[in-house]
Amino acid sequence: MSEKNYFDILMSPVVTEKSSMLSESNKVVFKVSLKSSKQEIKKSIEALFKVNVKSVNTLRRKGKTTNFKNIKGKRKDFKHAIVTLEEGQSIDVMGGV
Repeated sequence: MSEKNYFDILMSPVVTEKSSMLSESNKVVFKVSLKSSKQEIKKSIEALFKVNVKSVNTLRRKGKTTNFKNIKGKRKDFKHAIVTLEEGQSIDVMGGV
C-alpha cells in the first residue's frame, strides 16, 4: 500500500476523556474508514507512526436520526479503532505525523 492509502484508512485521532483514560493503559483511539479491516488498520499505524501494534479492536456506530425545524436528517455512520500498543511504545496524538 502507498502512503496515500494509509491516510485514507486513518481519518483522525479521537481526543475525548475516555480516550485519554485509555492512553494510560497504552491504547490509542482513531476514527477510521468504514471499509477498513483490522489488518489494514494495523499495517497503516505501524507504517505511519513506526510503532509495534499488539491488537486492534473496532466498533461501528450508527448515525443518529435528527430533527431540525421539522426537517428530518441523519448523522453519518462512523468506525472507531482502539489500538493497543506493545510495552514501551507510544503515539503522540496531539503532535503531527
